[in-house]
Amino acid sequence: MIPGPRLPTLHADRVALRWLVPSDVAALYAVFSDADVMRYGSRPPFTEEHQARAYLADIERYFEQKTLFQWGVARREDDLVIGTCTLFSVDASNLRAEVGYALGRNHWGKGLMKEALVRLFDFAFEELGLRRLEADVDPRNARSVALLEKLGFRREGYLRERWFVSGEVQDAVFYGLLRREWVEDRRSSQAGVATGGPPGPRVRR
Repeated sequence: MIPGPRLPTLHADRVALRWLVPSDVAALYAVFSDADVMRYGSRPPFTEEHQARAYLADIERYFEQKTLFQWGVARREDDLVIGTCTLFSVDASNLRAEVGYALGRNHWGKGLMKEALVRLFDFAFEELGLRRLEADVDPRNARSVALLEKLGFRREGYLRERWFVSGEVQDAVFYGLLRREWVEDRRSSQAGVATGGPPGPRVRR
């Protein structure tokens, strides 16, 4: 679905979604070692920097398999990676994928993740030709739920005790967004500014 050896760079106003490189390992570790960022994720926080290096290797391997596309979210002012956006469980035959995202805690509340996701969804629907996007969110993660709903996702189901992370049982709310809904919403009006929050939908790998 995406030819070539790496992901294309996608530009928004204040951030760019770009291919992650080895020099981003420290930035990835800063994001994914933060317990607040990972509070509602599907894996515990990193405790050693080598985990971030292994994570980057996984991102590259899954890209080669064309089953997961994970971009670094970098500030355009200095190219510092402050989070990631992901399309995973990519099903080319049925034209659907799941969405995941994480943003460093120091950057919450500025609308940066909203910008990144709008650009990502435009790419997913218009350039990849996907028909449907899905998201699995912990129902306690109110800020991420609000962000998804602001962007047009519709609640489709509640899955009880779906996750067991760091000794804690977690429920899941399932959301979906169709291409026709996204196109209609984009035509009628631009999505309002939403606050960035904890990592929202879980990247399960």
